[in-house]
Amino acid sequence: MEEDGGLVKKAIKGSDEAFIKLMRIYKIDLYKTALSYFKNENEALEAVQEVTFRVYKKIHTIRKPSYFKTWLIRVMINYCNDQLRRNKRIIFDNEKIQEQGVTDNHTRIELKDAMQSLDEQSHEILMLKYFHDLKIKDIAAAMECPEGTVKTWLNKALKSLRELLDEKEGNLHVRKRRG
Repeated sequence: MEEDGGLVKKAIKGSDEAFIKLMRIYKIDLYKTALSYFKNENEALEAVQEVTFRVYKKIHTIRKPSYFKTWLIRVMINYCNDQLRRNKRIIFDNEKIQEQGVTDNHTRIELKDAMQSLDEQSHEILMLKYFHDLKIKDIAAAMECPEGTVKTWLNKALKSLRELLDEKEGNLHVRKRRG
């Protein structure tokens, strides 16, 4: 990560070579983020391309080079949210759930549905914490709020997700008894 800081500083000063190296390092993170918001690879790849262009134009605005990855992911999340608002849809990628070790098809579908049902803020904070493995302080920087607020939002998001999953599980048991 410290070596990334040097690349970021060079990229801020206008080094295209440093910028290209940075994007090679973080392209998978960008792609995974986009894929978790959109249904298909083409939309995710298009998002990576657009965000790369936006970041290239705005890299000089970074205040703390050590937060480059957090800033980069934040730009992607903002882009995805903007696109989804335009399309009025929220999509969560099934492959991400599989990567988290959930193997039962019903559980995956229920988790996917539950994540889609969450409000934008809850979806976003769970993505940053559990799919990008960001620390609370990095999430706070990405969401531009205090760490305590992030902890509160994270607890609320997890509680909402649990309630949604419990509700779906309850409905499943009722259906099984009738059948």
